[in-house]
Amino acid sequence: MRFRLERPAPLLPLTQVGLLMGFPLLCLAATSARTTAMAPPPDPIPARAPAVTSPVDAVVKGPGLYRITPERRAALDTIRYAEGTWNGGSVSGYLTLYGGGRFQSMARHPDVVVVRRYASAAAGAYQFLPATWRAAQSRLGLSGFGPASQDQAALDLVERRGALAAIDRGVLCDRTLDKLSREWASFPMVNGASAYGQPAKTASALRLFHQRMLETRRRDAGLAA
Repeated sequence: MRFRLERPAPLLPLTQVGLLMGFPLLCLAATSARTTAMAPPPDPIPARAPAVTSPVDAVVKGPGLYRITPERRAALDTIRYAEGTWNGGSVSGYLTLYGGGRFQSMARHPDVVVVRRYASAAAGAYQFLPATWRAAQSRLGLSGFGPASQDQAALDLVERRGALAAIDRGVLCDRTLDKLSREWASFPMVNGASAYGQPAKTASALRLFHQRMLETRRRDAGLAA
């Protein structure tokens, strides 16, 4: 038996095949483009990206990072002032142990217990306890214990205490101070006392410092105070 060889029918473009099969043209066009170009999708833009405005604000790798605005920087300055690590804004404050001593390496939280009036392993510009630091580090994917990582972790704690919205408005009212007092013993509750029975700054002193730093940070950013 003999067979007659037929010339194969020409292949139809993918979009025409899709129309014959009833697929939407838009989806097929997108599929065709992806099949041809095979270009990887762009990385998603994080909702909160770190702003690089100084060595302290250097980029930290990790998801969900907070942008450092003048309002947030002024709040961070105020926490340092309350915790006794301000040092005129010096980076040395990020190397502070509880009681005022210093540690050397920023590779990790030092986790050193210091005995003064109280015994504490708090460290850094925001006096993180080891467990508090590890939890924030894990949530944000932070590496090291450098200034930028500490700033991010502090803002994470501020947000978890429900105070970030007020901070973003530049407000440090009694209610905001009370929320922060649950995280930092140096902040006063509404009644003026520390939530942990330790010495606390007065609300008026914190507001005065915060207002001064807010004006400074906004001016440095080219914004009206």
